[in-house]
Amino acid sequence: MSAAGRTTTGAPGFRRVSPSNDPFVPAAPAAHRVDAFDVLHGVEVRDPYRWLEDSTRPETAKWVDEQNARTREVLDALPARAALHEQLHALLRAGSSTACSVEDDRVFSLDRWGHHDQTVLVVRSAGDVDQPPRTLVDPHKLTGDPTTAIDWYSPSPGGHLVAYGISRGGDEQSTLHIIEVDSGRVLREKIPNTRAASVAWLPDGSAFAYTRYPDPASVREEDRGYWRKVFWHRIGHSWTYDDLIWSELPDRTAWPNVSLSRDGRWLLVHTSLGWSRVDVHLVDRKTGAHTVLIEGIEAVSQLTVIGDHIVGVTTLEAPRGRVVRAPLSAAWHERWETIIPEDEAVIEAVAATSRSLLVLSSHSAVSRLDRYDHDGGGHEPVPLPELGSLAGLSGNRDHDHAFFSFTSFARPASLFRWDASGVREWSRFREIDLEGDGPAGEYLVEQVRYPSTDGTSISMFVIRSSSTTPTAGTHCVLTGYGGFSITMGPAYSAAIVAVCDGGGLYAVANIRGGAEEGEAWHQAGMREHKQQSFDDFLAAADWLVEHGYTSRERLAFRGGSNGGLLVGAAITQRPDACRAVQIAVPLLDMVRYHQFLIARLWIPEYGDPDNPDEFAWLYDYSPYHRVVDGRCYPAVLLTTAEGDSRVDPMHARKMAALLQSSTACGDERPILLREETLAGHGQGKPVSQQANELADVFAFLYWQLGVETGPLASGR
Repeated sequence: MSAAGRTTTGAPGFRRVSPSNDPFVPAAPAAHRVDAFDVLHGVEVRDPYRWLEDSTRPETAKWVDEQNARTREVLDALPARAALHEQLHALLRAGSSTACSVEDDRVFSLDRWGHHDQTVLVVRSAGDVDQPPRTLVDPHKLTGDPTTAIDWYSPSPGGHLVAYGISRGGDEQSTLHIIEVDSGRVLREKIPNTRAASVAWLPDGSAFAYTRYPDPASVREEDRGYWRKVFWHRIGHSWTYDDLIWSELPDRTAWPNVSLSRDGRWLLVHTSLGWSRVDVHLVDRKTGAHTVLIEGIEAVSQLTVIGDHIVGVTTLEAPRGRVVRAPLSAAWHERWETIIPEDEAVIEAVAATSRSLLVLSSHSAVSRLDRYDHDGGGHEPVPLPELGSLAGLSGNRDHDHAFFSFTSFARPASLFRWDASGVREWSRFREIDLEGDGPAGEYLVEQVRYPSTDGTSISMFVIRSSSTTPTAGTHCVLTGYGGFSITMGPAYSAAIVAVCDGGGLYAVANIRGGAEEGEAWHQAGMREHKQQSFDDFLAAADWLVEHGYTSRERLAFRGGSNGGLLVGAAITQRPDACRAVQIAVPLLDMVRYHQFLIARLWIPEYGDPDNPDEFAWLYDYSPYHRVVDGRCYPAVLLTTAEGDSRVDPMHARKMAALLQSSTACGDERPILLREETLAGHGQGKPVSQQANELADVFAFLYWQLGVETGPLASGR
């Protein structure tokens, strides 16, 4: 592989050091083993640290405090940390604009720039790029709490009102509020238990359908976080009297979302069961008639009403997706007409304007955009700024234009407008006082392909500075996800830019379990096929080493959530695969995962440990149950959060205790636990907290990989 500039194993201002120059690492706090076990389907399953599941237990709290103190003692002594914090803080402060939605002459988005620690809800002109944005909701100003975040928002038709959800401490347990856009007045509505709410407004903004969870105090503990249902709210009325309008749930994990036709007559209810099935129901609010469009079929569909037709994307009989249309009078799936057929790209979304259908798709995780007439004719590709990812596509039904957010590995998310004349950037952060100036260097993105264990070709992004040519001495961070039909496309990351600025490589493997190659790719890495995700990831690590991009001693893994399961499985199956790893907000005990928080939602993705056949494959790879006493494991930093309402921190606690007591090389390659308070799964985390966490992570990884920072390569 060639590159402009000189060959380096580190950027100016960075020098290699031997991990033998270690700071003092105190002994890990003692965690007593208990003789806890279950006999599950005839198998004795040991669980020596089960007591760490109970966060209310004083002994658990004391142990976590001691772990955090030890971690701080180690990380604060690392000389790289201060420079990394400065660099990462600046990169995180770069202006960004995401989650756009256009209504009439207004476009809304969640933006962050300058001093803002959280994104704020802003409104701009949809027609005048020179008109500055106006801040509608600043969550920090509302509460004075820097951990208060906007979780979601939904503008009414015409953009006169906006419903939005806010939460604190990263718990994502939203409370719904409403603001008048013109006056800035916040209405008296405060509707609790609206996590990730779906809202569908009447055309005049007088009422809306929305999703809400039961009050946690009113249901059994095992039902908390489930039984999401649809209610009808009238502006100015108490939410306690809202009518329940949809409760036809196949089970408690079903996840309904709602939308209304522009005239308010037709209500669409999309009900997800796992990540490979979506049932769709159509309700005629005028007559009360209920039509089942698709139900009980393993297919994902996202439909909308356009005029007198249903239009949308489905994976039914098309694993990579197709665009379909049917008259409202006969809209069940047997009558769907394909107007844009499946091809080599994965169709992700469709947005309608007054004259156009804009189709968002991706090819091997790289976004593309195409314009069609409403009947599927008149195809024109839409040029995008560069290799990257497009999200938040929103069309204006009254005009022939649309908005979207676009990002790449070194480009912060920016707002763009499409119309017949082309694509134009619409967010003007360079004209706003920015505290962070974003990436300063030039970066190269290489998309390579490598063979997995079964011979399947897997794509992988390798990102580096234009001044770095990889060698076996180059430090490299490898990440992946491989689950829940999520595509790991190019997206801005302060961590990626920092690694590249430091003369390293950052690699993103598009392993099975994601949606990079369609629904078949997803299913090839879920449930009984989950091991294939781990094999794909380890094959990526092997390929990078074998092709001279890095070496085992210069290679680190990073993964979060399902990606935390990924890297946890990788190091327990192949402890020699890398030198160091960050395991973030992870699932690691796959025998008991479904008993905590909202994890029963994930049974369709992973399997049910209560089922003997499914237990077998879960237990076979469960990282917590694959740790072997006396084996040398990589250095591990487990990061989790007390307020995580998705993945219980017990996974990280139990794994930290087990690895600390089991590894044969803990003095040289320590196992550290970092459990944060007033934080959750990651959503809504303030920039200051993000910078602190990332500085800890990369100080730890650089220490173990033998990289020490000096003055920043960019001169900042």
